[in-house]
Amino acid sequence: MGWAIALHGGAGDIPRTLPPERREPRLATLRRCLDLGAAALRAGRSALDVVELVVRELEDCPHFNAGKGSVLTTDGTVEMEASVMDGAGMRCGAVSGLSTVVNPISLARLVMDKTPHIYLAFDGAEAFARDQGVEVRDQNHFITEENIDRLRNAKEANRVQIDYTQYNYTQPICAPNDNDDDNSRTGTVGCVAVDASGSLASATSTGGLVNKMAGRIGDTPVIGAGTYANALCAVSTTGKGEDIIRHTVARDVVAVMEHRGLPLEEAAARVVAGVPRGSVGLVAVSAAGEVTMAYNTTGMFRACATEDGYSEVAIWPASA
Repeated sequence: MGWAIALHGGAGDIPRTLPPERREPRLATLRRCLDLGAAALRAGRSALDVVELVVRELEDCPHFNAGKGSVLTTDGTVEMEASVMDGAGMRCGAVSGLSTVVNPISLARLVMDKTPHIYLAFDGAEAFARDQGVEVRDQNHFITEENIDRLRNAKEANRVQIDYTQYNYTQPICAPNDNDDDNSRTGTVGCVAVDASGSLASATSTGGLVNKMAGRIGDTPVIGAGTYANALCAVSTTGKGEDIIRHTVARDVVAVMEHRGLPLEEAAARVVAGVPRGSVGLVAVSAAGEVTMAYNTTGMFRACATEDGYSEVAIWPASA
């Protein structure tokens, strides 16, 4: 038993021809955030503090689809969402429909810590953010030229796009074009951790889908779908939110461990295999310090480290 941490930056049909100038900044950010989280765990910080810390850093990075890098709705607006769950007592907080909050994950934690509720959205969540004095910016802060271009391209192709993958609700998922600039921009972020005391936590944050309908809510803020933690393990997911919600992916990993007695890696693999191919990725840690990073997409930006010295930062399967 010991501390462990895992994080992701989105899953999808990530082409192996992804140019270095698009690949390396994401990997460098994952390495930096992994080091930050591992150092915090070594210093004795709680799993809950660590997952918030790491996801805040990822939200501040424009290379990922969360916070500063959030993608745009069909109206050209930003609607960010996030959730956090503390395995101790199964406390949780979630937010969606945010357009001005710099770090949605910290507002989700404030919902958990400061209100009798679990989930606040849109105007109510924005008002709560102002009441709590969290950092806010004009929406233009979040709207980048790259994401304006992505929205324009998505509209021209009449498609809605998930992390690294093109998706149209009336058509099957398209095969990726290795040269498609849209296919390799950003991804949902998440982090799970178990600290030295065995306490677990999970946090997930996203801007959603490119060209999504205004008001659409995905799996990220849905406890049990995009985020889950209890005394046994912690899970954060990424991918096509509608499928993740239907299959209650995060909670199902825990349920398979609880009711089938399977170890973490086997439980996660079984759950991921039951979701439509190309739809999901997840990172998870157990109270025993196990780590797994499972996905049924071409790849997933991911990283992990454990107290015994193991670490990994990767995109694609090592054997492929």
